[in-house]
Amino acid sequence: MGVRIVTDSAASITDADCTRLHIGVVPIHVTVDGHPVPEAELLDPDFHVRLAGMTQMPRTSQPAPEEFAETFRQILDAGDDVLAVLISAGMSGTVQSAEVAAAEVRTQRPGARIEVVDSRSNSMEEGFVLLSAAEAALDGETLEGCSRIARETTRRTRFLFTPRSLEYLRRGGRISGAKGLLGVMLRIAPILTAEKGLTGVAAVARNSHYARTKIGLLMRNDVEKCGLLRVGVQFFGEQETARAFAEEVVAPIAGMEVPVLPIHPVVGLHVGPAMGVAYETERPLR
Repeated sequence: MGVRIVTDSAASITDADCTRLHIGVVPIHVTVDGHPVPEAELLDPDFHVRLAGMTQMPRTSQPAPEEFAETFRQILDAGDDVLAVLISAGMSGTVQSAEVAAAEVRTQRPGARIEVVDSRSNSMEEGFVLLSAAEAALDGETLEGCSRIARETTRRTRFLFTPRSLEYLRRGGRISGAKGLLGVMLRIAPILTAEKGLTGVAAVARNSHYARTKIGLLMRNDVEKCGLLRVGVQFFGEQETARAFAEEVVAPIAGMEVPVLPIHPVVGLHVGPAMGVAYETERPLR
């Protein structure tokens, strides 16, 4: 008997990591004008171009409890325990959906061992929490141990990113129209982060160039105080800028090769074209 890890598509985990660590992914759904968008279409590199031309914002919705329940049953049938590591409950109803599913399965199967962990973030920051738990599971750690490791990792991760525009956040209701207009008028470039499970502003800069520089300064300060275990640059529609940022800003701070990976559209469509860096430190940041 071992532990199998389950997550959602917001974590932006690569297929290679899913295979290596036996991770199951339950997708978050996207609809446009009430019609579901297939995963293959979402993952098209040009999806962000289509998004810019849409008059109506796509909508995201958490997986239904039965989707999680079916995945949980399959893992339990194979003789393993289940740990679900998911997007922040403050950003999505996915955690709640998984908890409903876990309660249902436990009722059907007394003694079923299922735990749900809120990663307190999304994208690669969520992914680092997930990877820590999955690697522990591969090393033979118990369900309780994997859950503890995941929760501890949430204190050692940060995701700093800057969107090209505040327009997508305004259209999606993440900021008020007045704040969005003010940002455009002042031409500020916000640096966003996840704090206490919600999206917040870590800093602001005069333009995108200064925002990237500021992100580097914030990261360097964290690394000098708390060390560094993992790092990755992510982008949505900003691939070339992200590659340059990884090479010129992040790699000199990290002292290691920096992967550059796309943000899954279930997250990207809420912020529009954006790029940033996620990292996991050796010691707690919070």
